[in-house]
Amino acid sequence: MQKRADGAQSGTQGYILVLAALAPFGLGYFFSYLYRAVNAVVAPDLVRDVGLTAAELGLLTSAYLLSFALFQLPLGILLDRFGPRRVQAALVATGGAGALLFAIGQDTLTLALARAIIGIGFAGGLMAAFKAVVIWVPEARRPLANACIMSLGAVGVISASSPTEWLVHLVGWRNAFVCLGLITLAVATAIYCIVPEKKTEPAPPSHLKEQLSDVGRIYRSPVFLALVPALAIPAGSHIALQTLWAGPWFRDVAGLDRSGIAQSLFIMGVAFLVGVLGSGVVADRLTRRGVSLLDVNLGFLAIYHASLIAIILEAPVPPVVPWAIFAMTGHTAVLAYPWISSYFGARLSGRSNTAINLPMFGYAFLVQYAVGWIIDLYPQTASGGYSPAAYRTAFTVVLAIQIVSVGWFLVNRRRLRDAEHAMRPAK
Repeated sequence: MQKRADGAQSGTQGYILVLAALAPFGLGYFFSYLYRAVNAVVAPDLVRDVGLTAAELGLLTSAYLLSFALFQLPLGILLDRFGPRRVQAALVATGGAGALLFAIGQDTLTLALARAIIGIGFAGGLMAAFKAVVIWVPEARRPLANACIMSLGAVGVISASSPTEWLVHLVGWRNAFVCLGLITLAVATAIYCIVPEKKTEPAPPSHLKEQLSDVGRIYRSPVFLALVPALAIPAGSHIALQTLWAGPWFRDVAGLDRSGIAQSLFIMGVAFLVGVLGSGVVADRLTRRGVSLLDVNLGFLAIYHASLIAIILEAPVPPVVPWAIFAMTGHTAVLAYPWISSYFGARLSGRSNTAINLPMFGYAFLVQYAVGWIIDLYPQTASGGYSPAAYRTAFTVVLAIQIVSVGWFLVNRRRLRDAEHAMRPAK
């Protein structure tokens, strides 16, 4: 009886330890997505106060994504070399400083620079958490653990809608960013002070040249090249549209006022949360029954593409419905991150995951800017908004490229199945 009680206590302590190890990283990812999506709400304020065109709005907002993408390769090396705790604490503090700079920016250049600094600060938002999951969570439960952490990112999307609109209305967008910056600095302190260090067997020392060589090996891998377009392109499009252009679309195509836009973005955030948790549970159950994570992702992608088609065609349903489905299913490329980590091994987990992030967020940057550029090709409406035809053209281009990426995945499916078979432990 005593042994059983001790075991239960040990199990409880283990859960508390894992929670202490992962929860602060989840909080960092919460702010990563909040900052990523907040411009969908404050875009009218930025256009009014700074006088931005659609292309400039897209470029300014996407500066976050560009710096985020460019920092992925050094991030992977830093995570594998120094661990997620120290790296993420320093980066989140950098993001807080960027938010304070954004609060006082008076021109496009300063605001874009601030967004870029915020992007660097949260470049490790999800990857540091994934690295911590690799350290603390058994391999079979990692998809579910990743989904739980991502759910906090979904809460960040929710917070970047109606709650942020309320805060901006109360104190103004500049003071709102001051508040966010100070809270972010507090989160950085919590990550450094609360997250425990796990004692592991010391790894053989590796030089920077060797680490860079490992990154090159990942990018040259035929398996990686077969898989990454179908992950990076749909997920990058999802990030670009949900975190900026959904808001203006609700204004210009659906005809909603500012309150209605914030409410629609709130519903999308809730849908994103449901999708994150639901996809994690679905993946956890199906993989236990022998279904490939890649096939699970492919099924979600089919629904995601259907939702974008409904948005483009302005399907005769409430406009928030296809956008909610879009939000619920477009993120599911992350289901393949544990697959990639298993393929390349725990030693390279940080670099292999960030190797996906580089093309994903690089593509998100291109989409976010290119949509604004296409919109500027069309004359504005009489009310000063953007042309609905411009959105249809831009979103159709985005959809076409996504379909090509899925075709690439299907062409290479046999190679990926062979890799999956080789990853299975011998019986």
